[in-house]
Amino acid sequence: MHTPTEPRPAAEPLRIIAVDDHSLLRRALCELIESEDDLTVVADTDTSEGLADLVERTRPHVVLLDVEMPGHHAPTVVRALTTRFPQLHVLILTMHSDAQLVQELLAHGARGYLHKSVPRESLLAALRNTASRDPHVTIALPSSGVPTVGFSTSHQTLSPREREVLTYVAAALSNRQIAVRLRITEGTVKRHLRNVFEKLGAISRIDAANKAIDARLIRRPGPEDRPGAGRG
Repeated sequence: MHTPTEPRPAAEPLRIIAVDDHSLLRRALCELIESEDDLTVVADTDTSEGLADLVERTRPHVVLLDVEMPGHHAPTVVRALTTRFPQLHVLILTMHSDAQLVQELLAHGARGYLHKSVPRESLLAALRNTASRDPHVTIALPSSGVPTVGFSTSHQTLSPREREVLTYVAAALSNRQIAVRLRITEGTVKRHLRNVFEKLGAISRIDAANKAIDARLIRRPGPEDRPGAGRG
């Protein structure tokens, strides 16, 4: 048995707690997560009250946390969780896209900030990104709400291989899955992604994929690109 302060065993599904006071959305979110073989919901709740104790009991790897709930101050909750459980990853999933709030929550230890309008693939990729050792945080917001800090513009062209790698990133594949698909090493995948981040001025996998799709550098991923496709 492991605790939230220990690394995740490689073969174990990513354990997730969903925190949102909108029951229909929370239920749909849990169903989406449970439909993936490598993800599982260990608890869901409509309040952050007692959340630290719930984490202690259920030993998740990730907490998906809404921002606006009754009696709830998200930065305080994030700071308390990440202080008590250093290996726990907190992902914010919210309708708010205020740049200052994004920066505040990331400063308090959140590993990502996603708007609830993001596509399914973006959410799944953000969850899987927490299982990797990628140091980049995940930010996925509507274009009007993206913080300007840390972003830059670039008109460099991606190489064909970089486009292939990024297409699979957009389809929520892990570095290991991408390496298997392309018959290259994980180290090579990481090198391609570093180049992509630099060229696009991206700060996360999702940010890079969204920028490339918006710029029509890659296509939107189809069912054939997603994890499990083509398995015999």
